[in-house]
Amino acid sequence: MAAAHHLQRAPLLIFTVIIVGLMGLALLTGGGWLAAIGGSLYYVIAGAALLMTAWLLWQRRAAALWLYAALLLGTMIWAVFEVGLDFWSLAPRGDVLAPLGVWLLLPFITTHLAGDMRSARWGLVAVLAVAIVVLGASLRGDRFGTAGSLLQAADATAGTDTAPAEAQTDWTAYGASNFGTRFSSLKQITTDNVKTLTLAWEFQTGDRKGPDDPDEFTNEVTPLKIGDLLYTCSPHQIVFALDAATGKLRWKFDPRIEHNKSFQHMTCRGVAYHATRPGAVDMTGAAAPDECAKRIFLPTNDGRLFALDADSGRPCERFGDHGQIDLKAGNEITTLGFYEGTSPPVVTDKVVIMAGAVIDNYSNKVPSGAIRGFDVYTGKLLWAFDPGNPDPNEMPSATHHFAAGSPNGWSVGAADEVLGLVYIPLGSSSPDIWGGNRTAGEERYDSALVALDIATGRLRWSFQNVHHDLWDMDMPSQPSLVDMPGKDGVVPAIYVPAKTGNIFVLDRRDGHLLVPAPEKPVPQGAAPGDRLSPTQPFSDLSFRPRKELTGAQMWGATMFDQLACRIMFKRLRYEGPFTPPSEQGTLVFPGDFGMFEWGGIAIDPVRKIAIANPQSIPFVSRLVPRGKDNPAEPNAEHPPGTELGVQPMYGTPYGVSLGIFLSPLGIPCMAPPWGSMAAIDLKTNTIIWQHRVGTIRDQAPLPLPFKLGVPMLGGPMVTAGGVAFLTGTMDDYIRAFDVNDGRLLWQDRLPAGGQSTPMTYEAGGKQYVVTVDGGHGSFGTKLGDYVRAYALPGNVASR
Repeated sequence: MAAAHHLQRAPLLIFTVIIVGLMGLALLTGGGWLAAIGGSLYYVIAGAALLMTAWLLWQRRAAALWLYAALLLGTMIWAVFEVGLDFWSLAPRGDVLAPLGVWLLLPFITTHLAGDMRSARWGLVAVLAVAIVVLGASLRGDRFGTAGSLLQAADATAGTDTAPAEAQTDWTAYGASNFGTRFSSLKQITTDNVKTLTLAWEFQTGDRKGPDDPDEFTNEVTPLKIGDLLYTCSPHQIVFALDAATGKLRWKFDPRIEHNKSFQHMTCRGVAYHATRPGAVDMTGAAAPDECAKRIFLPTNDGRLFALDADSGRPCERFGDHGQIDLKAGNEITTLGFYEGTSPPVVTDKVVIMAGAVIDNYSNKVPSGAIRGFDVYTGKLLWAFDPGNPDPNEMPSATHHFAAGSPNGWSVGAADEVLGLVYIPLGSSSPDIWGGNRTAGEERYDSALVALDIATGRLRWSFQNVHHDLWDMDMPSQPSLVDMPGKDGVVPAIYVPAKTGNIFVLDRRDGHLLVPAPEKPVPQGAAPGDRLSPTQPFSDLSFRPRKELTGAQMWGATMFDQLACRIMFKRLRYEGPFTPPSEQGTLVFPGDFGMFEWGGIAIDPVRKIAIANPQSIPFVSRLVPRGKDNPAEPNAEHPPGTELGVQPMYGTPYGVSLGIFLSPLGIPCMAPPWGSMAAIDLKTNTIIWQHRVGTIRDQAPLPLPFKLGVPMLGGPMVTAGGVAFLTGTMDDYIRAFDVNDGRLLWQDRLPAGGQSTPMTYEAGGKQYVVTVDGGHGSFGTKLGDYVRAYALPGNVASR
C-alpha cells in the first residue's frame, strides 16, 4: 500500500511502469508465438525481464535497474552473436531498449526507488557505455562490403577495345553500341575533376502521368546522341530531338498511342538508330532508299514500330505503312495492351530485330513473345523466331498464328555483326508463376539467352538460366559483349546478368561456358499439378547470397516489428534459392525484382573490368486457389493491367499474390544492405570491391540520409576517365564513383527519381553526362519529366 501511495505522487513513474509492462507483454506474447514455431527464445526472455522490471519499478526497488542492465547486456551479447558488428543490424535490437535505459536513469525515476541506488545507477550506466562502444565499433567499416583496388595503372594496359568502332563523341545505341557495354572512351571527366561537374542544361518533356495511366508509369530511357542531336523518349513514347550542346528542342514526334489503365506498363526505355552506308543495299539487293538516310526506330506500348527521319522527326514513308508497322500482326490475340514495345529494337546494317513485352500473370491466352526481323528500310517481315512453336521459324500466315504465351524478350538485346548473331534475353512462358500446363517444347527457351542468325533468325545456340521457371527469373538484362584474352588467343565473350545474381559468361560464338556454372540440387515439392527441375545452374561468377536467409537477418525499425518479421519468416516456406511457390506462401530470395534488372552491367573493354549494381530484396509468392476474389475467368471486377494484389493467371488452378517481404511498418523485413556498387576483374572473374550505395532520404518519414544501401532500377555507366556513374537508387541522386576502389567522388540532387541508366557524349569540345529523371510509379520514387546534362565548368579542351 505504501508503494501504491507513493506512486500516486509519481505520474512519470506510473507511466514508465505501464510502458515497460506493455512492452514486456508484447514481447512475451509475440516471442512465445515465435518460439512455438521454432524461432529464437530471446524475445520470451526479454519479455519476461521487462515484465519483472515493471513489477520492481512498481515496488520502487532499485533492483529494477540491475535487472534492466542485465537485460541490456544480454541483448547486446545475443545481438552481436547473431549479426556481428554491423550497425544497421544491431540498431533495431537496441533502438528502444537503450533510450529506455537512459530514461530509467533520470531523476524523476530514480528518486522514487529504494535500495542501493548508487550502485544500481552506475551498473546501468556501465552497460549503456559498453553499448555505445559496441555501436561505435560497428560503424568502423562494412562487414557486408568488400574493400579492394583495381590498380588502375596496371589495368589500363590490360588490352585493347575490340568492340565495334563507334564515334568517340557519340552514344549510338542503348548500351553505347550493340555490344551493350555502357562504356565511353571519353576521358575529359576524370577522378580528379568530376567533383566540379555542374548542371549544363535541363529540358522538361511535359509528359506527365495522367488519370488513364497505369501504376507502372516510368521514365527508364537512356538517350542516344548522334552528331549534334540527342534523342530521348518519354513514357507515352513521344520522341524528343534536342540540341546536344544546349538542350534546346529541335523536333518532337508524338505517336499518339492508344492506351488505358489496362496497360501494365507505360514505359519507353529508348529508341534505336540506323545510318545508311554509302552504296548500301537492302535484303533483296536493291539500292537503299534515299529517304531517311538516318533514321530513328521507336516501339510503342500499343504494339507498333515507327521509323522516323533522324533530322526532322517525320515518319519514313517507305517503311511499312507510311512509317509504321503493326507488331500485333501474326498473333491471334491482339487485345490492346497485351503486347507492348517497351525496349528499343536491335538495329543492324540491314535488319531491325524487335522483341516485346507480354502482359504478366494475367492468362495463358496472351500474345506470343515472338522475335522478328524486319527489313531496316521497308519494314518487311524477313523472319520470325517464336520460342513456343515446335518450328520456331514458321512464319505467320492465313493458317498459322504465333504460339500464345511464348517466352518474350521484353528487355534489350545485343549483336555482333561480325559473327552475324543477335542475342536476345527471354522471360518465361505466360503466366510466370505456374508451369503445370507447359510442355517441354513450349518451355525449352524459357528464361534463356538465344543467339539467332541476324539474316535468317535461325537459332545458333541457347543457354537456359533457369529450368522450368516458376519465380519470374527472366533473363532481364541486356547482355554485354567483350573480347577477352585466352590461352589460345582472343575469346569473344558474352556476359549475361540474371535476376538470380548469377553472371553467366559464355563464348558468344557457340554458347559454351567460359566460367563454370554447375547444376546443383534445389528444393522440391511443387504445388499440386506442377513440377520442378531437380537442379539449377549456379555460376561461379555471382552476387547471389552465399548463405540462406535466417531469422537473424530479419529486420525492422524497432525490435517489435523485427519480431513480427521473424514470425512471418518462420511461417513462410523457405528452403533457400528456388523454393517453389506454395499456398502457404513462399519466400523468394533473390526476389522478383532480381539482383540484376534491365539496367545490366557496364564493362570497360580496355581495362577488362565490369561495374555492377546488384540488389537483394526478398519477395513473398503465395498461390491463391480459385474462389470469390480469384475467379477462373476474366470479368469486369478483375480487369487486366495491375501487378498489385492477386494476379489471376487465368487458365491455371491458381492466381498469385506477389509482393516485397515487408514489416508491418512497410519497410523491408530483411536487414540492409539492399543495393550496392561493385567492380569485377574480368581477367580473374573475381569481385574486387563492393560497397552499399544509396540512402533512405526520400523513402523515410523524415529526410534522414542514412546510407543503408537501397534498391535501384537502372544500370551503371563507365568511362575511360576511370569514373562510373549511377542514378537508379531510390533516393534522388546522380553519383560518380572511382572505378579503382569504389569511392564516392561526387553526387548531385535530382528533381525526381533517376530510374534510368545515364550516358555520356561530347559536343562542342565538352563531355556531357546526361540523365533522365522522371521517377518510377510502381517503384515509389518522385515523378517528373526532366532530362539533365552535366559538364565541367569552362571551355575545357576535348579529351
